Amino acid sequence: MWPSALLDLCKIEHPLILAPLAGGPGTPELAAAVCEAGGLGSLGGGYLEPEALRTEIRKLRALTSRPFLVNLFAHAGPPPPDPPAEETARAKAFVGPFRAEVGLGGEPALAPPPSLHHQLEVILEESVPIFSVTSGSLPPDVVQRLKQHGTVIMGTATTPDEARQLVTDGMQAVVVQSSEAAGHRGTFVCDPEKALIGMMALLPRTADAVDVPVVAAGGIMDGRGITAAFALGADGVQLGTAFLACDESGASPAYKAAVLAARSGGDPTVLTRAFSGRLARALSNRFSDAAATARILPYPYQNALTTELRRAAGRAGKADLLSLWAGQAVALARSRSAGDLVRELVEETRAVIDRLGRSSP
Repeated sequence: MWPSALLDLCKIEHPLILAPLAGGPGTPELAAAVCEAGGLGSLGGGYLEPEALRTEIRKLRALTSRPFLVNLFAHAGPPPPDPPAEETARAKAFVGPFRAEVGLGGEPALAPPPSLHHQLEVILEESVPIFSVTSGSLPPDVVQRLKQHGTVIMGTATTPDEARQLVTDGMQAVVVQSSEAAGHRGTFVCDPEKALIGMMALLPRTADAVDVPVVAAGGIMDGRGITAAFALGADGVQLGTAFLACDESGASPAYKAAVLAARSGGDPTVLTRAFSGRLARALSNRFSDAAATARILPYPYQNALTTELRRAAGRAGKADLLSLWAGQAVALARSRSAGDLVRELVEETRAVIDRLGRSSP
């Protein structure tokens, strides 16, 4: 039933990948449950300091003997310069009242993100079986070192040109992130607003552009979406929003409740820079609405500015102040164990393929 290229590359049973879900929702327990059900579980390590990343990898390895994936951010280009003092002051003034709502005093520290160089050393030292990057590519020497350690390497593309670049750089598979997808846009060769391409247009173009396995990511929540992705040229699918409300997800109760309540007739999501300074798709809430007319700092400064706020909001159950990353098909989310969800997705896909086979002339 399944395309075989991704299965052979990653040595997995089903070509279903758990999206990395960095920042809390992705846990070793969630990744292990997907692995044990025959899919490819993932850890999103982009926000983790090297030793915390090592700890999470070892937790996951203790929970499953099957292949797993670790994802990091490979943000293209040098970090932006420190914003002018007056811009930082305005941004802090905007966030201040929201911080007070959740009992936070003082000013947030604009700490830098973890070092990708040091994170990559952990990936190498821990012999991670499958590794992926988002928001950029990797230098040839790093790609070569990873391959020498036996690590399979994937990159994330939002355009066919990005996919070609990743393959040229040595990536062995490409995750195609369409405009429907949750979370941060992985665009790295142009402005992200210029790379908002729907899956129906993006996937076949990208599948034709490269000769490595292609994984579809964006708006896929059930067997219908999985079957459609295969028909459009995918060798596998990556699902994130579908797993947010699972038992093993680290999403806060308020986040899970918001995901399961997203049943409006229109699109409940919005593209916003409010929480991190990078364009991302999330459920619209009070903070994202208020930030639409505010001055937002670039990544990573805005991300650091709101980190404490989001953590406190999660503890307080205030979904209106959380970064509720979610894709456009969030209304199809369901609550159950991750293993059960993988098994349901497999059975649904089989049923759709069987139905289409019976109805063909």
